[in-house]
Amino acid sequence: MSRTFSKRELLVVGVIAFIAMTVLPCLNAFTPETSFLHISNFTINLFGKYLCYAILAISVDLLWGYTGLLSLGQAMYFTLGGYMNGMYLMRLIGDLGQYHKPIPDFLIFLGWDKLPPFWRPFGSFPFALLMSFLLPCALALVFGFLAFRSRIRGVYFSILTQALTYGACLLFFRNSLLLGGNNGFTDFKFLLGFDLRSAATQRGLYIATTIVLLLVYLLCRWLSRTKFGLVQQAIRDSENRVLFSGYAAANFKLFVFVLAA
Repeated sequence: MSRTFSKRELLVVGVIAFIAMTVLPCLNAFTPETSFLHISNFTINLFGKYLCYAILAISVDLLWGYTGLLSLGQAMYFTLGGYMNGMYLMRLIGDLGQYHKPIPDFLIFLGWDKLPPFWRPFGSFPFALLMSFLLPCALALVFGFLAFRSRIRGVYFSILTQALTYGACLLFFRNSLLLGGNNGFTDFKFLLGFDLRSAATQRGLYIATTIVLLLVYLLCRWLSRTKFGLVQQAIRDSENRVLFSGYAAANFKLFVFVLAA
């Protein structure tokens, strides 16, 4: 542990984690709204979004900063995971929508009177959570396998990731995909039976996001200090030398690419 994390780094991370997970939620819950120390529900939600984007930033750093792979499509994998959870949240709205029907409002607007078959399993939170990991990983695995086996690298790899993201964007904008089109998913109401408009639920989600960010940081920090991480950085500095040393650079890059997704 001491080889991977210095005492100073552990102290800094611990202090920041304590402030984020304990101090800020307490200032939101227990200080009066008139106090200058009070943190509003809006601010807690905003900080939660920043922490989510910080997880995305770590994945970009893992790919670009440590492996030298400039992927311009990380937001696509981030979005896919969000859509998987969003489908579960839309299922929980039930008949509380504008049309008071047990299916999402945009499906009724598109002429559907019952739930499409691929929507039905997303009534289960474990299934939606599992798919939020499996679908981005599966897409990254297929794309990464084809790209790295073809030895696509540098700016050409970046252009391909950007093209893939743009293609996905055009696909998700289509109403025929039955995922909300341009509007996406809106008007979430419940999560695991908890009211998302409740201040307590929003604080809980903020704390959960902070914990996930901390775990992701520790995992990536540990990985970068292992022998695998050293090979990973060697690929960034000189991939040809890694190949001449007998390492299968494509396999290392594929693993990091899938992990970042």
